Amino acid sequence: MTTPKFAANTPANTEDDYAPRNGSAFINALKDIGCGAAADGQPWPEPSLRIGRRIALADADCARAGLTIALEMLLAGERIRQNGPDEDYPGDRVMEGLIMACLAINAQASARMRPEE
Repeated sequence: MTTPKFAANTPANTEDDYAPRNGSAFINALKDIGCGAAADGQPWPEPSLRIGRRIALADADCARAGLTIALEMLLAGERIRQNGPDEDYPGDRVMEGLIMACLAINAQASARMRPEE
């Protein structure tokens, strides 16, 4: 497995892959998935747009960052379901909740991306 460029210097990727780790396999899988991006909360940096549009695009960027995190959690849960210990699997209801959260975040991002009419 190769280390992505953006995560080359993160503590989660500096550990020995074969060293035993303490804690939940789900949390360890989340750490292995990589770094999540977060929006900075500022209006979109494109000055040629109206301020309302810049804020809408910044909101969509925040939703996209949240969607990334929710999908990483969903992926970690699926990896544990397939290959991890049964006691660390978060459960079907949690996995369904994560899927529903992804759908809702995606709907928010889609609504904010559409230009106002």
